Amino acid sequence: MGNRDTSLLHRLRIDVHAAWLAARDRRTPWYARAFGLFITAYALSPLDLIPDFIPVLGLLDDALLIPLGLWLFTRMLPPGLFDECRAEAERVSQEPRSWVGALIIVCLWLVAAALLYRLLASAYN
Repeated sequence: MGNRDTSLLHRLRIDVHAAWLAARDRRTPWYARAFGLFITAYALSPLDLIPDFIPVLGLLDDALLIPLGLWLFTRMLPPGLFDECRAEAERVSQEPRSWVGALIIVCLWLVAAALLYRLLASAYN
């Protein structure tokens, strides 16, 4: 787990989570709050300005826009606020994850797939 904690992807996940926390903090000015929510929504959204399937440019927008947006967002915040939120996001990322919830979701999808299969199989027989 040592490599994961220092990877660029891990840091980006922590910073996006910290931006989400900071955007919801009452000490954040309204304009920074709006921008922070936009940046976190863009980072978590499957939709991009340039689709990922376009060679080079598709991934370049994520590699540039999200870090640039996070950098601008941190400049709008009161001093020390983003550091507090980053520490909280890091703390939460170290907590053990519950596999029970994921297992329940997978089971629900499997049941839904089985029901759909039975429905389609009976319709074509």
